[in-house]
Amino acid sequence: MGTEMLAMILAGGQGTRLGKLTKNIAKPAVPFGGRYRIIDFTLSNCINSGIKNVGVVTQYQPLTLNNHIGNGSSWGLDGIDSGVTILQPYSSSDGEKWFEGTAHAIYQNISYIDHMNPQYVLILSGDHIYKMNYDEMLEEHNANKASLSVAVIEVPYKEASRFGIMNTDENDRIIEFEEKPEEPKNNLASMGIYIFNWGRLRSVLLNSYSKDGQMLDFGKHVIPAYLEAGENVYAYRFEGYWKDVGTIDSLWEANMEFIRLENKLGMRDKSWRMFSKNTISPPHFITETASVKNSLIVDGCYVAGTVKDSILSTDVQIKSGSTIESSVIMPGATIGKNVIIRNAIIGENAIIGDDAVVYKEDEIEVIGYAEVIGVQSDED
Repeated sequence: MGTEMLAMILAGGQGTRLGKLTKNIAKPAVPFGGRYRIIDFTLSNCINSGIKNVGVVTQYQPLTLNNHIGNGSSWGLDGIDSGVTILQPYSSSDGEKWFEGTAHAIYQNISYIDHMNPQYVLILSGDHIYKMNYDEMLEEHNANKASLSVAVIEVPYKEASRFGIMNTDENDRIIEFEEKPEEPKNNLASMGIYIFNWGRLRSVLLNSYSKDGQMLDFGKHVIPAYLEAGENVYAYRFEGYWKDVGTIDSLWEANMEFIRLENKLGMRDKSWRMFSKNTISPPHFITETASVKNSLIVDGCYVAGTVKDSILSTDVQIKSGSTIESSVIMPGATIGKNVIIRNAIIGENAIIGDDAVVYKEDEIEVIGYAEVIGVQSDED
């Protein structure tokens, strides 16, 4: 399927709702689950689905993301007939530099897509946690003789107004699209995953940008244009685990769900493995003073305190007397002595000094990248 369908991952989002965690990195590069970054799930889905060529469209703070992806070897995307290409904004002859929307980002990379010459283009987001077989979606796309297929998932009605909602007929043909409606007619939310017949999409984008250039976003502009033109647009229903981790609460919740031994992602399923580029660190060390319960501890960790219902990412240090509960400690963070951390996310390389308390009763507390709280002693 590699030459048949090209995947384009939109990974340039700033992720402002994640606050301090995305001050220095793009949202898809935010650490997740101890040894992963958010984009790992989309990249792994691609290789597990048999997609061998992937374009990653970046924009905001791309350095960490670029270094993480590298040549794609961690996902098996470095073969003779496979590859991953980082696609960053560049100055064109008409002076355009930045991607102004999802569809505009694809338009700006038409030359790359034409070079790959796919029959289908799979548009993906780089900031969701899920497992999905895109090959099955393509099979349904072809069975429906669709021009565009949109992956959808049922969400609670109380949350439906946060999403683009697809209204369908009895055959799941989309007849109406509502962008974040106040009173949604149903709860079929777009997952931001699309399969387009490339020839048709290419024509639509080129026609628009030769006139008014208004095709900036897939949800706001392209999908309504397809519906108005009478194109065959179908919903592809997804029933597995899917999490949009675009807010602090959802990121924390997804990590807490990830701790469960039988989590819905099925991370121990060897037939659909999640891959990542991992730091080579020594085995974790649990001292005799430590207590660890129901937690994930990754390589390089040193634990001399109490850890419960939490995730310690690579190279985290927890010194004696400290208590970590229901929290996510991202890579390289150091927690001093007699610290209390509850319901929190501690950013990469943060330093929490001795005797500090990181906890708020009614919200998830966040410490940012390399942020320093208090003064840390040199001794354990």
